[in-house]
Amino acid sequence: MALAVLLLFYLLSFSFHGDAYIGVNIGTDVTNMPSPTETVALLKAQSIQHVRLYDADRSMLLALAKTGIQVIVSVPNDQILGIGQSNTTAANWVARNIIAHVPSTNITAIAVGSEVLTSLPNAAPVLVSALQFIHSALVAANLDDQIKVSTPLSTSIILDSFPPSQAFFNRTWDPVMTPLLKFLQSTSSYLMLNVYPYYDYMQSNDVIPLDYALFRPLPPNKEAVDSNTLLHYTNVFDAIIDAAYFAMSYLKFTNIPILVTESGWPSKGGSTEPDATPDNANTYNSNLIRHVLNNTGTPKQPRITVSTYIYELYNEDLRTGPASESNWGLFYANGAPVYTLHLTGAGTLFANDTTNQTFCVAKSSADSKMIQAALDWACGPGKVDCSPLLHGQPCSEPDNVVAHATYAFNAYYQKMDKSPGSCDFKGVASVTTTNPSHGSCIFPGSGGKNGTSINGTALAPTINSTDSGSFSQYYNGGYFTSYMILALLLSALVVL
Repeated sequence: MALAVLLLFYLLSFSFHGDAYIGVNIGTDVTNMPSPTETVALLKAQSIQHVRLYDADRSMLLALAKTGIQVIVSVPNDQILGIGQSNTTAANWVARNIIAHVPSTNITAIAVGSEVLTSLPNAAPVLVSALQFIHSALVAANLDDQIKVSTPLSTSIILDSFPPSQAFFNRTWDPVMTPLLKFLQSTSSYLMLNVYPYYDYMQSNDVIPLDYALFRPLPPNKEAVDSNTLLHYTNVFDAIIDAAYFAMSYLKFTNIPILVTESGWPSKGGSTEPDATPDNANTYNSNLIRHVLNNTGTPKQPRITVSTYIYELYNEDLRTGPASESNWGLFYANGAPVYTLHLTGAGTLFANDTTNQTFCVAKSSADSKMIQAALDWACGPGKVDCSPLLHGQPCSEPDNVVAHATYAFNAYYQKMDKSPGSCDFKGVASVTTTNPSHGSCIFPGSGGKNGTSINGTALAPTINSTDSGSFSQYYNGGYFTSYMILALLLSALVVL
């Protein structure tokens, strides 16, 4: 079952051989920019546990303190020349922007500049020095194991990117890339990469199919195949990542993981940007999140996860350039979602709509017997009115355990005022922002209205419940089954 969830995040540390995570970038070119406190409240409501800042704003770092949210702070491009030419300047920057905030604020990385080679080439000669000086200051503070140092690069420095096996970095930048990769390898850091299939698609003159850019399923004969490796590529994102891996291997570096610091799709564009639409943005970001959290890596490196930061949290309406420049955000400045992501299996990430219109649904992938047991519990001890599920009633169709359980689980969730633990049911239910109502079957909580609390404090049994029999006693010939049989008998009596 496709679940619509408004933002996605597991409580994970940086791990490239373990589970991947999704983060979000926070730009500030916004009219009426929300305060740091308001922004952190939105992050927490959306279960976002990884963020990247484009600076080291003191107020924002203080607001993030004691939240556990993992933070990438940045050295702005206009400070790189100074830091790259002075160890003292770098040490002072670290003291002021890092040491002053840890450990209360969970800073895990420093991004030195952004796309420096392509946007500020005059700073390129001192870029690696800037990274080294920053790292030396972290070593002096005994923070180098906790906080990694890298610099986000544009994928435009990768030439001949398809097939990926032929890719190489623009040789103009060899004097920078070789020492940069040596630094990343020696400090166990990662290559930060900004990956934008949107731009690859737009600049391909229709060579790249839209479905290929959006992660949409492709028939085998439409998949791109690297003729040198025979690896199959079902999306542009993976092909770009593998092009970077091959480009690094061309320079004899084979063990540096990649962290995608930016990726996304604009929801609105000008007349020359017809594919910048809410639907395409929704499709790309939803599929990206699902793809990353599947922990499948890439065709070349299937065992190395690629954690990714979505660009971006807010629409930055003050950005200049094409119309799309101000429409990459997941949210407007007032906290309302630009669109609702459609996700499956993303846990609580992006699971709390800012309008508080959330629903509880059964997981279609869960064991059907467990779902049935949970349904019986909801319609029995859970005190849910399951009469709309009876034959001939508005919610009787589709007539399957997942659909019926979704109605019952949600009714219980709404009655319990969406309290923690009320949408678990031994792990067979999850929260979504997609309204599961259909036709004349209107689910409780539709229209943003909460259900009415029921008396008592018992929650739906959770996966950690010590009462292991709370479902089993209702399974064989359980409450809901008995309820249905009784209702059918009563109906027959009325007919007679």
